[in-house]
Amino acid sequence: MRLWNAAISTRPAQIVRCGTNEQVSEAVRNARREERPVSVLGGGHDWAGRAVREGGVVIDLSPMNRVAVSGDVALAGGGATSLDVMEASVTAGQTVVAGSVGSVGMAGLALGGGYGPQLGSAGLASDMIVGADVVLADGSLVVADAEHEPDLFWALRGGGGNFGVVTELRLRLRPFATALAGSILFPWSQAEDVLNAWAQTAPSVPDELSVHVGGVGLPDGTRVIAANPTWVGEAAEGAAWVRRIEGWGVPLVSQVARLPLTEPLRATEQMFAADGRGWYLRNRNLPGLTPDIVGALVEAFSAAPSGHEAFGLHHFHGQATRVAPEATAFGERRPHLMLELIAAWRDEDPAPHRQWAAEAWSALEPLALPGGYPNILAADDTAQIAAAWGPNTQRLRQVKQAYDPEDSFAGIPLP
Repeated sequence: MRLWNAAISTRPAQIVRCGTNEQVSEAVRNARREERPVSVLGGGHDWAGRAVREGGVVIDLSPMNRVAVSGDVALAGGGATSLDVMEASVTAGQTVVAGSVGSVGMAGLALGGGYGPQLGSAGLASDMIVGADVVLADGSLVVADAEHEPDLFWALRGGGGNFGVVTELRLRLRPFATALAGSILFPWSQAEDVLNAWAQTAPSVPDELSVHVGGVGLPDGTRVIAANPTWVGEAAEGAAWVRRIEGWGVPLVSQVARLPLTEPLRATEQMFAADGRGWYLRNRNLPGLTPDIVGALVEAFSAAPSGHEAFGLHHFHGQATRVAPEATAFGERRPHLMLELIAAWRDEDPAPHRQWAAEAWSALEPLALPGGYPNILAADDTAQIAAAWGPNTQRLRQVKQAYDPEDSFAGIPLP
C-alpha cells in the first residue's frame, strides 16, 4: 500500500484488498466484530492520510478500478482514479468533471466536492453524481440515487466518505472530449501584476472559462506565477481569452492548445506526483483578490523555504454557484476563490515547510470567508469545519446518525 503523502506514519492492523462488493461487505463486518476502525483507500491522495487509521482495517479498493461508459453516464469503481475515468470518457467522445491531478481517486474527490477546470461550465464533481453503490456499517449494500436512499444520496454529494464504502459512482458525462487548455507562465517578479489583473478579470469571465492561478517552483527551483486556462466554448472566443490572459504580464512561455482532457490531468500529475515527498496543506476560501490578499500571497510565497512549495487559486463561479446550497451537502455556493497552500519537502526537516504554510494560512484568516474546502481541511481545523457546510450542518449530522451511528467511517472531518 502506498500513500501520496510520504509523511504519513499511521499504521493499520490490517489491509484488505477488495475486488467485489461481497468482499467489501465481509471486510466491514469483520472489522465491526473485532471493534476496529475502518478506513477506505481509493487513490490514496488525501494529504492528511485518512485512508489509514491507527490500528484499523484499511479497505483497499484499488482492484475495483474498472470504468465503463453507458450512454452519458460513467460507472466508476471505488478504486478508479480521476485519470482512469477521464480516459474512458474521452475514448467515448465525452468528458467527466474531474479535478486537476490524475492520480486522485475519483470517488474521494467527488464525495467531498471536487473543484476542477470545469467549475464554471458544469459545477463540482459532486454535482455530477447521479448514483452510487454503498456498503453500510452493517455490511449491507444499498443503491443511493434520487429515488433510493435520497438522504444518503444528498449527503454523498459533498459530505465525504463518512457514511459507508462507495464501491461504485455513477457520474453524468458531458458531450465533448477536448478543450482549449494549457499553461501560461510569468516571472515571479510579475506576480502582483498578474494577480491584480486576475482580480479585475474574474468577476466577468463567462461560464465556459475557468482559470487556475497560482505560484509554483519549476524543476530548477525558479519561482513563477502560472495561469492555467480551460475553455470549453467556441474556438475564436476562447483564443481571444487566452490572448487577454497572456496580456496580464510578459509570459516566459505560453502553451495553450486544443487538447484531449486527459492531457491536463497528466501534466499536473508530473508536478504533484507521489515521489517520496512529504506534504502539508492548508486552505482558505477567499471572497476575491483584494489588494491586501494579493499582498499577503506575494509576501508569503516569496518567503517560501524551498522550490517545492506552491499555492493555487480555484475560481468558484458560473454553474457551480447556481446550485442551491440545500440541494446537495456541499454548503458553500457563493462566488469565491478556493486557496490551497501547499508545503512539500524531501529528506530535510519538515518543520520550516509546515510553519510556512501555517503562517500564511493564519495571516489570511481575517480576510477569508468562514469555513473552507472539506476535502482539504484537517481534523484540527475545528473553526473551519464548523462553518464548512453552512446551512447543511444539521442535516449532515442527522444522516450520519441514521447511517453510521457508531462512527465506523471517518472520511473528511464533519462538524
